[in-house]
Amino acid sequence: MVPITATSGEYFVDSIRREARISTSAVSITGVGYTYGSHRAIEDLSLQVASGDVFALLGPNGSGKTTLFRLIATLLPMQRGEICVCHADVRRDPARVRARLGVVFQTPSIDLQLTVRENLFCQAVLHGLPSATRKGRMDEALEQLGLADRAEDRAAKLSGGLRRRLDLARGILSRPDVLLLDEPTTALDPAARSDMWKYLRSVCDQSGTTIVFTTHLLEEADHADRIAIIDLGRQLVCDTPATLKASVGGDVVSIQTTGDIQELANEIRSEFQHPLSVDAGAIRIECQAGHEWVPRLVQQFPHRVQSITVSKPTLEDVFIRHTGHRFWVKSGETGERKRGVR
Repeated sequence: MVPITATSGEYFVDSIRREARISTSAVSITGVGYTYGSHRAIEDLSLQVASGDVFALLGPNGSGKTTLFRLIATLLPMQRGEICVCHADVRRDPARVRARLGVVFQTPSIDLQLTVRENLFCQAVLHGLPSATRKGRMDEALEQLGLADRAEDRAAKLSGGLRRRLDLARGILSRPDVLLLDEPTTALDPAARSDMWKYLRSVCDQSGTTIVFTTHLLEEADHADRIAIIDLGRQLVCDTPATLKASVGGDVVSIQTTGDIQELANEIRSEFQHPLSVDAGAIRIECQAGHEWVPRLVQQFPHRVQSITVSKPTLEDVFIRHTGHRFWVKSGETGERKRGVR
């Protein structure tokens, strides 16, 4: 990171950041649990986020990832377990945690009546940045996020993608050690999402900032260095995207039928003695050389197989392997939201 040299207050923030970098763990989560009344949002969750990583908390809506986000951001009181951000304990020393964090919420928090520069100025004042360094920081953020030519425009005139960039510029203004992003590309079109991830990766590469983001978009999680997949408040698995997909193994063969799907699944299992699962109207077989299964299945069940697809494993396949149901279970479907159900 660029050294901070200004007032003694800013020197203090910089010094505690240097101390924190002695460890390679930017965020440490141990045995965290949280309930809303009788509803258990998080259960015994433990994670380690390495310094400098882009880390994804991936899960469907209601999985507990936003609750975890709020706990890390000190917006909810800790109930069980421990969370540390660069050695600062969220429960015992929330002020030191906030000194290390930049936070971008899912709902935009910019003031639409202010200009782009005025939004950044307000953020700089809130973070206690001294006047001697404000302009330099603001100009740097504007340039880094491609907003320099819109600095004097009112935020209300910006497109959704530019407003999201402004939100991100506010989040990185204090040069945080850890940048928290809650659903960072919600409501953005594919092109704007791609641009956003270019900016986020440049922030990480240029400043060494650790990025932790929540998402329910499977393709978005592929941008991360490591992914923790969460469902029903529990961590299912955590690793790199490539390793998670490789854990499924080989190919995924998906079979659909017009007849009784469970009956066909039982017959395929009996005929080929190979593990399979049934989910949302399809029979799934994880196997090597999936293309070789197509003629065998069609030959054995010529009038029962409606369609067959062969694909490489995706993050949804990883999710299905650990839960027994698809990432998104539509209303009326019978997929069970329980770990280990297949």
